[in-house]
Amino acid sequence: QVQLMESGGGSVQAGGSLRLSCSASQSSSNVNCMGWYRQTPGKEPEGVAVIDRGANAMWYAAPVRGRFSISQDSSTVYLQMNNLNPEDTGMYVCAAGSRPCSVSGIASRQRARGQGTQVTVSS
Repeated sequence: QVQLMESGGGSVQAGGSLRLSCSASQSSSNVNCMGWYRQTPGKEPEGVAVIDRGANAMWYAAPVRGRFSISQDSSTVYLQMNNLNPEDTGMYVCAAGSRPCSVSGIASRQRARGQGTQVTVSS
């Protein structure tokens, strides 16, 4: 079973940047999609960004488009977050799943997830 380990996150002021990393313990033909969703108390998980690792195709949620960028290398997926605002605050969870890849489905269709990393943006 694929295991995911995250790093990055932290506290920044509005307008700042953070970079999240998510490393997979092993490759799997059933895990083609990797990305992040974020959780805040009392709300449903919100997909943020997803990458199809084979096709190198990316999708973003509307609130982060133009500010966040997802990328990958052989074993790690990265989420570069720029121009952060307080609405980006939350627990960011790395998730992996099978195709078709979608931002809306990254949480509900996950086959594996990381432990989550907190991102806090102050105004």
